[in-house]
Amino acid sequence: MSKYVTETKKYIPSGATVKARATTLSVWELPKQDSALAPKDVWTNADMDPVPPKYQTWTLWTWMAYWATDTINLGTWETASSVIAVGLNWRDAIPIMVVGTSCVAVPMVLNGAIGAKLHIPFSVIVRSSFGYYFGYFCIVSRAILAMFWLGIQGANGAQCITLMLTAIWPSYAHIKNHLPSDAGITTQGMISYFLFWIIQLPLLLIPPTRLRYLFIVKLIAAPITALATLGWIVHKAGGGGAIFSLPETVHGSQRAWLWLSCMSSVTGSWATLACNIPDFSRYAKTSRGQYIQLPFLPAIFTVCGVMGIVTTSASKVLYGEFLWNPLDIIAHWLDNPGGRAAAFFAALSWYVAQVGTNITANSISAANDLTVLCPKYINIKRGCVIAAIIGGWVIVPWKILSSATTFLAFMGGYAVFLAPMAGIIASDYWIVKRQHVDVPALYDPRGRYRYNIYGINWRAMLAFLLAIGPCMPGLAWSINSKSRITTGAQHLYSFDWLYGFVVSIFVYSVTSYIWKPTDQIVPHTVYGIPQNPDDEEAYEEAYDEKVLRRDSLVGNPKSFANVGGIDSMGSALHFRKSVDETARESIEVRRASKASQGGQGPHHPGTVPEHLKGVDQEVLNEKV
Repeated sequence: MSKYVTETKKYIPSGATVKARATTLSVWELPKQDSALAPKDVWTNADMDPVPPKYQTWTLWTWMAYWATDTINLGTWETASSVIAVGLNWRDAIPIMVVGTSCVAVPMVLNGAIGAKLHIPFSVIVRSSFGYYFGYFCIVSRAILAMFWLGIQGANGAQCITLMLTAIWPSYAHIKNHLPSDAGITTQGMISYFLFWIIQLPLLLIPPTRLRYLFIVKLIAAPITALATLGWIVHKAGGGGAIFSLPETVHGSQRAWLWLSCMSSVTGSWATLACNIPDFSRYAKTSRGQYIQLPFLPAIFTVCGVMGIVTTSASKVLYGEFLWNPLDIIAHWLDNPGGRAAAFFAALSWYVAQVGTNITANSISAANDLTVLCPKYINIKRGCVIAAIIGGWVIVPWKILSSATTFLAFMGGYAVFLAPMAGIIASDYWIVKRQHVDVPALYDPRGRYRYNIYGINWRAMLAFLLAIGPCMPGLAWSINSKSRITTGAQHLYSFDWLYGFVVSIFVYSVTSYIWKPTDQIVPHTVYGIPQNPDDEEAYEEAYDEKVLRRDSLVGNPKSFANVGGIDSMGSALHFRKSVDETARESIEVRRASKASQGGQGPHHPGTVPEHLKGVDQEVLNEKV
């Protein structure tokens, strides 16, 4: 017993420690980590280093499992069915989902290929196009949006808690409300939200590699619950309802602009991942597997959306109103004992889906960005706590979800900033740099990607401003309809994501062609991972020590293809291969993939290979 008491005391800070942390900032400083590529004087995070071949194990199976778990959630269901709620019909909703997700799948694949080839995260890649210091603006934007989604998923999850508690104790449904009507939430809802938040908090601090069973449960439970809800309500309603014969309530040009607005809202749902998909594709075995995103994302999103549309339609027959949130349908099951049991397990399934999405897609992404922004004081665990507080309370997520119109306006709004980011990153890599990047220089604040004394690539800044500037009046109008703007500004905002993505690519490519950034263009890719087999093995051992054995939450941020992850499960089931066997094969496949893309093989020690000629001399002196 004394052993456990002693172990527990190690994690309880003393009174002096608490006092120091409350009065002195220096007490919060973290031990400095070494990086394989960053200069010694740069305070960085070892998690940002390129992923060694041993851990490049994402396959086609992994990508499909990734999107299956991320797409099937309440947000997707609500997005699709809320298109009906704003006045369009099902014939509009389905093409909107297909076109919207297809548009965002294009930058998803283009930017995902960068991570799959170079094996570095978004926060490092962005420096190639925006500049070393201007890239921090993109990182801040991504962090804020990830925290927004952390709160949004939490607000939905709170309703799951309400249903589960009501199913067990029906009196929970009769808690008296003491909050004003404009609060956007009741007393009961606030209690449920707090319980969801406080239960979720310790789960956010657990490495995803130790939560693999939760994600497997999510992959099985969420689709089964969605299908069961659909089957039950269609059976009870005697069909899919009248929504398939229901005409739209808007016509003419108003309908066309509303169509574009809803499409931008759909793209806005995944606009964040269109930028930071390299955070996940960096674990890919080859650069080819991630191309499955192009057809699979629209397909799985549309299937889930159609289920939401049909269920919403049938709910009108049963309950006299369109219920665009599946949890509202589940709430009607609480009227009888058998329904209470079904409601509990259905709510539990959606709860697992929300928590799983929060851990993988939101919490770790935000914490990762906060770590890059302030590595001296924030590590991944502290970043998770900060993100949970800001996303859970500061942004007031229950107000965002108070109506369908507000929800769509929110999703479409932040796409204004993300679309040009995705466009600039893609055009820089594919058009300007021709897929050749000096990876070690991305870690050096004095390297070639500083661009100038200010660390800003003015071409990216110009493209970004021209892409978002004309959309800003529309963004203000969408938040406050009393704002006075021209009709043209309103219409432009209707397709803000598409406009920002296309304009940013055009402006950045043209300016880079006229004023070519010659110092930032290299003839061949300079990889951050050693090409010599002996050096490669040493790099992997150092990576294990710095990242995987030092209480890191990053490792492989999706738990897929990591030790004991879903991809390993798939390998064991289909190929009877161990993780080490998969890793060894990954090394060989990765080398072949590099060779097919113009990469260079091992070189003799002490010599400068052809593809390194012309690289910064300081980098050569330190790395070769």
